[in-house]
Amino acid sequence: MAVPWEKYFRLALQKKLSTKIQGQNMDHVPPPLLRLLEKRQELVDADQGLQAQKEVFQTMQASLKQRWEQLEQKEQELKGSFVRFEKFLQDAEARRSRALRRAAEERQLAGRREAEALRLRAQLEELQRERARLQRLLWRLEPCARLLGQVMEQLPEFQEVPELVARFDGLADTQAALRLTERQRLEELEEARARLRRLRDTWQDELLRQGQRRAQLLEQLEAAQERTLHWESKCIQIQNTAAEKTLLLGRTRMAALNLFQLVCQHQRRPPALDIEDTEGQLEQVKLFILDLSAMLASLHQAKPAVHAS
Repeated sequence: MAVPWEKYFRLALQKKLSTKIQGQNMDHVPPPLLRLLEKRQELVDADQGLQAQKEVFQTMQASLKQRWEQLEQKEQELKGSFVRFEKFLQDAEARRSRALRRAAEERQLAGRREAEALRLRAQLEELQRERARLQRLLWRLEPCARLLGQVMEQLPEFQEVPELVARFDGLADTQAALRLTERQRLEELEEARARLRRLRDTWQDELLRQGQRRAQLLEQLEAAQERTLHWESKCIQIQNTAAEKTLLLGRTRMAALNLFQLVCQHQRRPPALDIEDTEGQLEQVKLFILDLSAMLASLHQAKPAVHAS
């Protein structure tokens, strides 16, 4: 901050000095004295100006500092007020939510109680109707009860009415099961009779179809037997051909072995290949024949040269 203020003061001083110098009479004062006075006056004016501006600056700085402190205090007060107001709003909203929730719960509870009361009232009416129906049924069944009492007196093996009723229910269930079994047996008998009629109607056709099927199977059997004989003869022929090829292969391998042994004897070295390595033996024989052919060709070429000499 020092450099900008110094520039400001320097510019102000230069402006003031130029103004004063232009306003004075330069004719009656010696130049050295005039310059000295001007310098002294400039220093005094500059000092006064700097002091005044310094005081103004300090005053403004203190005022600004106090203003900033007041603003920060007000800001803190406003923040506190906002926090308190926000808390107040939250508390009010929480109280309102609790009140609304309690009111909704009370309405739901009242609705459930009303529904429960209606259900109990309807259940009570249903029970009253059931009681009236059972009362009417009791009045109608009272003669039956007297009859059951008389039957119990005549049947000493039953001590209580429920025993007699259970016995009657068991007999009724047995009768129903027997009727159901009888109906099932009659249905099975009817189905068997229907199958018997269908078999009687279709046995001749079935017998004819079976005869035709038997003839077809016999023809297929004869054809299969013929094919079997044909392939058996083919198999025997193939076996014979294979035996001949095997015999020929054995003879070939023996001839190759003999040639290889003759080559080894001619070269006066022992056989270095396996007995079963027929291809290697033939290769050695081939190389020997090629070498021998080359040797004979060179001999034929050398004979004319000898005769010419």
